[in-house]
Amino acid sequence: MNKPLRRVAIFCGLLILALLARDNWVQFVRADELNTHAKNTRVRIERYANERGNIIVDGKPITGSVDSKDEYYKYKRTYVDGPMWAPVTGYASQAYDANQIEKIEDGILTGNDDRLFFDRTLAMFTGEKKKGGDVVTTLNGAAQKAAFEGLGKNTGAVVAIEPKTGRILAMASTPSYDPSSFAGYSGKDEKAWVALEQDKNKPKLNRALREIYPPGSVFKVVTAAAALENGKVNDINAPTKTPDGWKIPLSNQEMVNHASGCANASLNRALEISCNSVFAKLGDDVGRDKMVEMAEKFGFNAEQFVPVRSAASVYDKKADRGGNALSSIGQFNTATTPLQMAMVTAAIANDGKLMKPYMIDQLRAPNLDMINKNEPEEMSRPVSQETAQKLQQMMENVVTEGTGGNADLKMDGVKVGGKTGTAQHGEKNAKRPYAWFISYAKTAEGSPVAVAVIVEDSEGTNREDISGGGLAAPIAKAVMKAVLKTRG
Repeated sequence: MNKPLRRVAIFCGLLILALLARDNWVQFVRADELNTHAKNTRVRIERYANERGNIIVDGKPITGSVDSKDEYYKYKRTYVDGPMWAPVTGYASQAYDANQIEKIEDGILTGNDDRLFFDRTLAMFTGEKKKGGDVVTTLNGAAQKAAFEGLGKNTGAVVAIEPKTGRILAMASTPSYDPSSFAGYSGKDEKAWVALEQDKNKPKLNRALREIYPPGSVFKVVTAAAALENGKVNDINAPTKTPDGWKIPLSNQEMVNHASGCANASLNRALEISCNSVFAKLGDDVGRDKMVEMAEKFGFNAEQFVPVRSAASVYDKKADRGGNALSSIGQFNTATTPLQMAMVTAAIANDGKLMKPYMIDQLRAPNLDMINKNEPEEMSRPVSQETAQKLQQMMENVVTEGTGGNADLKMDGVKVGGKTGTAQHGEKNAKRPYAWFISYAKTAEGSPVAVAVIVEDSEGTNREDISGGGLAAPIAKAVMKAVLKTRG
């Protein structure tokens, strides 16, 4: 072989090697990326080629599939009470992909998950149509309805958790949207999607998980926990050394109280009437690092996955003394999701044990065989049983004697603990405040439910009438009552 031909042969060999390398790279390294790429229409066509499995609440599907009579996308997703369940299900759209449970468990719902290989193979021999599996949730339908209807036309969110297990019982967010309105890919679906995208009220935002708010006074239960755990308070009924007009560290500014009788108030009394000065001073006494440590034991400064991702709640790790004092009463940079405050409440109600929150109970095959079941998992122990029970005593006092009376269930054998909060925000606190309420119900068998409610904006309510006890507590009460009724 002469030199020119040898060079051509070597060059062609290199081209073949490059082609083989590229082919292997695409097939094995980039396969998952290309399969899930937004512009890969074959994935969407496959997703809707067969009936999609369902998301289940209380043994009944809250989703469905209908024949869309389309050449490419045979089936279209439908939703029962779509706006009420959207914060749980998310959406599955022929044109706009999917999110939340619909996206996370897409493999099960489409039937393409590797764990359903046997079912797919068997269907090939029996001639049965391919069908997706089901996602069985931990949600309580009555509690969800109470939360959604309680919020009504207000902007806000509710999360309810079973303290002993971490099972999420309710997750509502308003304003909401109907996932059915853009489940297809027609012009009508596009119009609905664009309208939602442009809506300044952000109805697609899951406020229960993805919005962080200043917690205001509901955060005081965390500060109380830190004070008790670090020995700054031993007797919750003993006077604290908190002078009237206590000054914020590193400033000449006095801490403002919105209640009278806060000078040297006991921890119990201070929580009952929500004394800013007592809790700001306790946060300063505990110190920033120990306050950060306590907040993080409850879940702050970390994302949560339920399995939908929740934004990380924040307690500032670098605040100076003044910032830490303000953070200790839920101001400064402190920010939290409703899920996080439900977790705090659940840990207190569960005698100091925080269970990892989750809202998928099990995954099952089309033939109803169980593929996977989630079991309760301990996440941390933020406080001792003794401290938790002192916190319960104080929170129950808030309901019977203080600002949380609107949450009292007045049911035999049931105690309710709670804490109100009215969180100021905006430049110079000029915006309408947020109304918070956290609570739990407790029976002789323990606590079946802990709730966090935030009303971000209440239609037709004057600024001076906005309060956690007035707006958020009745919603929490309705949710707790619904859970207790369904437990028989």
